Amino acid sequence: QVQPVESGGGLVQAGGSLGLSCVASGSIFSIRSMGWYRQAPGKQRELVAGITLRSSTNYADSVKGRFTISRDNAKNAVYLQMNSLKPEDTDVYYCNTFPTAYFTWGQGTQVTVSS
Repeated sequence: QVQPVESGGGLVQAGGSLGLSCVASGSIFSIRSMGWYRQAPGKQRELVAGITLRSSTNYADSVKGRFTISRDNAKNAVYLQMNSLKPEDTDVYYCNTFPTAYFTWGQGTQVTVSS
């Protein structure tokens, strides 16, 4: 089973930036559309951003213009650059296939934005 490993989260003040990374063993990412998801305690996991094999992207309305998803198939990695962060962006962030999550969910990376 493929289980991505997310990293790059942390504590940042509102208006700040963070860059998240997601990697997995093998070259599985290079044949899949990938996405970043987030989940707050007690809430349903939601898709934040997705990127296709041809690097077409789409974003949740709440993050458009602030977040940028990218991929590096040679490194089997997917990235999420988050700018102009808001307290409501506080969540655990995960990566998985998109639009349907087929991989085993990883541990995620915690993003906390203070006001």
